[in-house]
Amino acid sequence: MFVITAGANYFDLRQGLFTDSEASVFVEDGEGTLIEESDLGSAASLEEAFVLVAERVNPTVVQIQAERVVRRSAMQNPFSGTPFEDFFGRGAPDGGQEREFRSGGLGSGVLVRSNGLIITNNHVVEGAENLSVELFDGRSFDAEVVGTDAQTDLAVIKIDTGEEMPFVSFGQADDLRVGQWVMAFGSPLSQDLSNTVTAGIVSAIGRLTPSQTSQTGVQNFIQTDAAINPGNSGGPLIDLRGRLVGINTAIITRTGGYQGIGFSIPVDVVQNVTDQLIDEGSVQRARLGVQYGPATETLIRALDLPQGAALISVVQDGTAADDAGLQENDIIVALNDKPLNNHLELGQTVSSMRPGETIDLTILRGDDERTVTVTLGAASEGETPVAAAEPEVSPEEQMMESLGLELSNLSEDLVQRMGIETVTEGVVVTNVEPGSEAFRDANIRVGMIIVELDRQPVDGLRAFRSIYDRLDDGDTFLLRMRYPNQEGSFITALTKPQS
Repeated sequence: MFVITAGANYFDLRQGLFTDSEASVFVEDGEGTLIEESDLGSAASLEEAFVLVAERVNPTVVQIQAERVVRRSAMQNPFSGTPFEDFFGRGAPDGGQEREFRSGGLGSGVLVRSNGLIITNNHVVEGAENLSVELFDGRSFDAEVVGTDAQTDLAVIKIDTGEEMPFVSFGQADDLRVGQWVMAFGSPLSQDLSNTVTAGIVSAIGRLTPSQTSQTGVQNFIQTDAAINPGNSGGPLIDLRGRLVGINTAIITRTGGYQGIGFSIPVDVVQNVTDQLIDEGSVQRARLGVQYGPATETLIRALDLPQGAALISVVQDGTAADDAGLQENDIIVALNDKPLNNHLELGQTVSSMRPGETIDLTILRGDDERTVTVTLGAASEGETPVAAAEPEVSPEEQMMESLGLELSNLSEDLVQRMGIETVTEGVVVTNVEPGSEAFRDANIRVGMIIVELDRQPVDGLRAFRSIYDRLDDGDTFLLRMRYPNQEGSFITALTKPQS
């Protein structure tokens, strides 16, 4: 057995020559750690699976080089406009005008049809004036963009090689399981590292997050610990049967490089979006026509809701939701008979569907649970259900210590100071104690307006106190809140503390 100690740069087993004289080699008799192939069993089968997948998939993986033109202002004379301008010269070269600089970007992609169609990320090709694709065999071809979709960060490009190309097989998103082996392919960090293969497991599925490229979109990711770095974007995530299960798109890092957390777009989203881009050149998405957000922790406890329950704050006129009879403050508890684990599942599901398709929503309205079937409408670009933003306003006085809230009547002076344009009856929250149940679990924030307490209207502090005083200690009660200067309302809950 040969053991090469630290310091060796290269060792040629045939000639026995070192390029670094500080390294040393020891030869020892015996088997050491050698394992006979006959004893490997399933381990050898696993190794062979990785090798076979790499051999089959690599010819379908491409490197994408994107050239962009960046326009920047040339440096101007720092003494321009001063008495020193003439002495140091009037202006810099080009007189401080804009100059063009060419910038190169690196990404990856995968062939999905024999005619040269390639799937990659939108951010790999966005803004590129010239695209070139290098194949596994080293040949390079110019590429043209077939279609892009910023909301899912997917794009389709095409090359013409004059011959049929190898292409990847598609897997099924429903078959993907946490803990299963996957392999990532691409060109991390450098053009010289094309067709790099890494392996890991599926760390999680259904990582839902608001879209980075769309204010209203929701993105659904596979999380993996297969190494992904800049340059891997657009490359395939492959299972051990050689099937595409995702397109690598992002990492979470504090260093700029791989730290064990990578994200891929699931194959069902990839197939839905790219099929539309190939066939129609654009993506059609369904529209429900509501604004919504998560039910608060206190409301979930008070009404025994599923953890991902979604609370409708606005139903937009003339939309599919309006036609189906959905109402403000309806609580969506299930989607197609499946309880919601995350309120973002609503937006993700709707945005993955097409206009005219139907969806069954199980809602709680007051004490009544019912199922509403909605025929979805058509969304404009980037439009899906949205969650309302939370305003920030300066705190005022009148702390209700037992609830951790400071409330005030909507006086003319207060309305003006807080910038409230749409005046409504109620009491305004002017301060929330950070450690209170109201802040932590009920998501009550400064600037919100309480319009109902225990399902009774509140037109001011006197009405609020009157209703509150009739509650018993330990009672859980509902609050209906409005955001200032916004449509709609939402429901949350609090518990009256023991005196």
